[in-house]
Amino acid sequence: MTRHTTRAVFGTGAVLLAGALVLTGCGSGFAGDDQKDDAEGLTSSDDALTLLIGSSGDAETAAVQSAVDDWSAESGTDVKVQVASNLDQELSQGFAAGEPADLFYLSADQASGYASNGSLQAYGDQLSNKDDFYPSLVENFTVDDTFICAPKDFSTLALVINSRMWAEAGLTDADLPQSWDDLATVAQKLTTPEHVGLAFGAEYQRVGVFMAEAGGGLVQDGKAIADDPANVEALDYVKAHLADGTFAYAKDVGAGWGGEALGKESAAMVIEGNWITGALSNDYSSLEYTVAELPEGPGGKGTLQFTNCWGMAADSPNQQAALDLVEYLTSADSQLAFSEAFGPMPSIKSAASDWTAANETLKPFLAGAEYAQFPPNQAGSADVIADFNSQLESLKTADPKTILDSVQSNLEAVVE
Repeated sequence: MTRHTTRAVFGTGAVLLAGALVLTGCGSGFAGDDQKDDAEGLTSSDDALTLLIGSSGDAETAAVQSAVDDWSAESGTDVKVQVASNLDQELSQGFAAGEPADLFYLSADQASGYASNGSLQAYGDQLSNKDDFYPSLVENFTVDDTFICAPKDFSTLALVINSRMWAEAGLTDADLPQSWDDLATVAQKLTTPEHVGLAFGAEYQRVGVFMAEAGGGLVQDGKAIADDPANVEALDYVKAHLADGTFAYAKDVGAGWGGEALGKESAAMVIEGNWITGALSNDYSSLEYTVAELPEGPGGKGTLQFTNCWGMAADSPNQQAALDLVEYLTSADSQLAFSEAFGPMPSIKSAASDWTAANETLKPFLAGAEYAQFPPNQAGSADVIADFNSQLESLKTADPKTILDSVQSNLEAVVE
């Protein structure tokens, strides 16, 4: 059982942003008489760059701003970092208005959708470090055999435990849950009138770990499998423990997400990604916590893995500078600095040994990468997941099979 306080932690982060995606806009002409295309087909101009991010908190924002400032000082190109309050909406609005940011955080499902309507500049094959990215991450951002954009980092989900509450409940390292029965047992022991045993977001991006552990998921071999009996078993398990009060959604214990629930001590355990460490270090610096792998379910080990890329707008008037900035932000030095500040695992192989040496207590997150599932990345899947999430909010009183049958129908329309 690895313990640390947030004062000594190397953060974890890649923010996960859910919600429906409105795919609007497309690549068009460029403004400015001083603009030209380079030999690689990228636009080039004296224009400053804009960078649109969805941040997990102050730690991530500050780290990105620092890296961008360093690059600007070296390159002579100004960059404005914009922190979105709703990344999906602001990205869509920028495309619709014909004024998108030059670079932006982009999820895999968004990449498929925006690539299909011409909104993105596909620059992956022009990266000088393209062979350093993990192949599975490149696959996530490959559309119609074209490598669209550079994976900026990746994260997995694990069990994050309040160490004090664990000890006060009489639990030790030997009690770290290895199965669903174990998890139910420790959640019951950790539940008090003041806090719930386990909390997580009311969304597939957290509840989905149980589906993976049951041997299910949403898409397998290019086919929708939402109505698989394994998924019904998973949601039945979650529903039962939401009903008995040992599990709870973060919003139902007064928190916006799992990290806040853990930090406010309204939950003894949460299911979160490694981005939680930066947020806890920044907002709840005295909290002692433990990271453990999620327990196995009937189908074995399972978790979810997330990644974003640095999307580049087809309408950017200075794509060459944007490419140079992406190469800087995805270098080993930059990604290791991001990891120390807010916790993402580097997307490049050359940084792996340094990350492991610096993040001994976060190894459970990296271990999860060996068996993690990726959420669907087909165009339109974001809308399906958004609808799934809205139904999961009422899981405590709803019929899991009915929910999953609806998801199956919606998924088949975009996957098959």
